[in-house]
Amino acid sequence: NIYNMSTACQIFKNSYQSFGYDDLIIMPNSCQNDENDNMNSVIDFSINDVNLRTRITTNICINTPIVSSPMDTVTSAEMAIQLALQGGIGILHCNQTIEDQVTQILKVKRYYNGFINDPITFGPYSTAQDIIDAHEKYGFSEFPIIDEDRKLVGLVSRKEIDLLDNPDKINVRDIMMIDLKTAPDSSSLAECTEIIKKCKISRLLIVDSEGKLAKLVCRKDIKVLRKYPLATLHHETRQLMVGAAVSTHESDKTRIHNLIEAGVDFLVIDSSNGATQFQINTLKYIKNISITILEKEIDVICGNVVTGEQARILVMAGANGIRVGMGIGSICTTQNVTGVGRGQASAIFDVAHTVWKMTMMNEINENGKIIVKPWTGRIIPIIADGGISNTGHIVKALARGADCVMLGSMLAGTDEAPGDYYYKEGVRVKKYRGMGSMEAMTQRGSKERYLSSESSGGIVTQGVSGVVTGKGGVDKYVPTLAKAIKHGFQNMGCKDMIYRDVKFEIRTSASILDGNVHHLFSYEH
Repeated sequence: NIYNMSTACQIFKNSYQSFGYDDLIIMPNSCQNDENDNMNSVIDFSINDVNLRTRITTNICINTPIVSSPMDTVTSAEMAIQLALQGGIGILHCNQTIEDQVTQILKVKRYYNGFINDPITFGPYSTAQDIIDAHEKYGFSEFPIIDEDRKLVGLVSRKEIDLLDNPDKINVRDIMMIDLKTAPDSSSLAECTEIIKKCKISRLLIVDSEGKLAKLVCRKDIKVLRKYPLATLHHETRQLMVGAAVSTHESDKTRIHNLIEAGVDFLVIDSSNGATQFQINTLKYIKNISITILEKEIDVICGNVVTGEQARILVMAGANGIRVGMGIGSICTTQNVTGVGRGQASAIFDVAHTVWKMTMMNEINENGKIIVKPWTGRIIPIIADGGISNTGHIVKALARGADCVMLGSMLAGTDEAPGDYYYKEGVRVKKYRGMGSMEAMTQRGSKERYLSSESSGGIVTQGVSGVVTGKGGVDKYVPTLAKAIKHGFQNMGCKDMIYRDVKFEIRTSASILDGNVHHLFSYEH
C-alpha cells in the first residue's frame, strides 16, 4: 500500500510532533502513481497540461481548488460570484440576518443563468418607483411586463426611468416599450444567441404559443459563458454555484430552511469544533429538511476537525465533506486561548488518511465495525482551512491529502471582499477580522459560534481584528494563484488532482530560513 509506505506516513504516523506547512518541503520529481513508479522520473509536461479539477463535496466539482472562507470580511455575493466564475466557489457567512443571507444567494444565482426560467416581472399598473427599487436590489437594467394571464405586454429598461420626476406616481404602462423582439419557447440557446447577435439586443424574451412569458436570455450571460470557461455551474440550471454557512444552534433551523428554499447548493456547518453531538444533530436535520423541500438530500460540509477520529465521527454521520483546521488562521487565537488545536500539516494528513481508508477501502457496518472490501467509489473531500499564507502552502495542503483549500486572509484584500480600502502608513489595506474577535461578536451569528451567549461572565474572544494589503480583483488574482499551483504540481511531477503520493522531508530552522528571502539589504516583488 503506497499510502502506508509514504514518507508522509513515516513522518506523521508515529510522531508526537505537530507539524505546520513550513516544517515540510516536497521533493521535486517525486510523484508516483503506484508501487512500481520510480521516484525522480523525468517531467515531460508543461503547466498547461496540469488539471486542477477537484471536489468540494461528494457531488460537487470545481475546476480551481480554491474556496472562500465564510467570514464577514471575506465572502459576500460579489466574492462568491467572481470566485465561481474563476472555477472556485464561495461560502456566504452567517454573521448576518437570514434575509440578508438569502438575498446574497439570490444575487449569485441570478448573475448567470443561460435561460432565466423565473425572471423578475411587473404588471402594467406597477409604478416606475417599483422598477427603480428592483434595479437597486437586483442590479438588472430591464424588466418584462406581463398582464394577469402572464402574457407579455412590454419591457421597461433603465433609460425609461432614470430621468423621471415623481416615479412613484407614474405607471409602468405609460413608459414601457411594446415593440419587442421575441422567440418561441422551443428555441435552443444557440438559436437565441444568434437572434441576440443579429438584432443587437440585450434581452431576448421567450414566449409560448399563447404569448405568455416563458423565460428570457441575457446577452451578458452569453458573454460570461465565453469569457469564463472554468466557471462553477450547476449541471442542470446552469447557474453559478454557491454555499452558505449555518450554526448548530436551534434558532438556525429557520435559516437552514430558508437557505435551501433560496437555492443554495450546499451548506457548511460552521463550528470551531465539529465533532459534537450538536453538529451531528444539525447534519441530520439538514438532510431531513432538504428531502422535504427538494425531495433529495443537500450536500453538507462538516467541521472543523483536526484528527482522524473526529473525521470518522462525521463521515459516519453522513457528512459530504470535511473541513480541517483549528486555531491556525492568521486572525485566530483559539490555540492560545484554549490550549487546543493542531499543526495544520499534521491535521490534514491524519484526517485525509483516516477518511481515505474509510471511504475508499472499507465499509462501516451498523455496529460501527470496519469491514474491509474493494474500493466503493464514495468520495468525502477534505477542505484545508487556515494557516495558508502563500501558494506553496496550498500546494503542500493538496499534496498531503486535501482536495481543496479554504482561503481567508489571502482573499480578504481583494476588491470583491466586503469593506472599503483605505491607506495605512502609505499602504492600501482592507480590514480583516476573525469571527471569534470582539468586533465580529457584536453580531449574533459569531457570538453563537463561540458559545459566548450561553455562558455567564465576560466574552472570551478567540480571534483578533487586523488589516491585509490590497490585492486587486479576483479575476486577476485567482488565476495567478492557480498558475502558481500548477507550477508546484509540475515540479512534483503531478498532472492532476487524482491521488498521488509525493516524497516529503522535514525542514530544519536553517532550511526554512534559506527557503525564504534572506541576506538582502532590501528587495521588491
